[in-house]
Amino acid sequence: MTTHIGAVSGDIAETVLLPGDPYRARWAAESFLDKPRLVNETRGMLGYTGTWNGHPVTIQGSGMGMPSLSIYVNELIRDFGAKTLIRIGSCGGMQDYVGLRDVILAMTSSTLTSPSSGMFRELNFAPCADWSLLQAAASAAAKRDVKTHIGGIYSSDVFYDERPDLNEQLVRHGILGVEMEAAELYTLAARHDCRALAVLTVSDHLATGAALPAADRETSFGDMVEIALEAAFAPAP
Repeated sequence: MTTHIGAVSGDIAETVLLPGDPYRARWAAESFLDKPRLVNETRGMLGYTGTWNGHPVTIQGSGMGMPSLSIYVNELIRDFGAKTLIRIGSCGGMQDYVGLRDVILAMTSSTLTSPSSGMFRELNFAPCADWSLLQAAASAAAKRDVKTHIGGIYSSDVFYDERPDLNEQLVRHGILGVEMEAAELYTLAARHDCRALAVLTVSDHLATGAALPAADRETSFGDMVEIALEAAFAPAP
């Protein structure tokens, strides 16, 4: 048990999926895991552990933004022995060819700042996904009828952004989408020698203003969860 996770030793699997929304954690656990059981509800941040194809899996809400995710990932790795951590969440599309419900596999994640920025000082650290997870997720996505993009994303530290100049440069440099957590996840995984990946569903688009209704977001996220689970347990190449 830690300050933010009320689980006890043995409650948390080595493989953890990390949706930001705790209610999405409950939906994913009930929809995709066998015999999911609630292992954390501290501060309302729900976490469940069950099995997928016989493999133990924990699905733990991480909250919104890099500071919140950093708390949960640090405790999951340091106190519960998590080894594979996959963010499953929504993002905003940035390129014209990225559409609603498309899946983005984040190879890298750029950011202005994160909780780890103070550690690096003048260095611009380049957070990236684990190659084995990214490769396995690409293979899993190819088997599904879902348009998938692989490349760089932007992890913003604000939701209500007022930097159209920055967004213009991000689009110019090929950034696929924007979310708020992956850069810190990738950095922590690198620091602690763990595997990490972000598998994201496009729920809105910055250029067009198109967005999925709230009810459709949940039902559209099944491919993302299945891709993440298959990637986590894919045999080594």
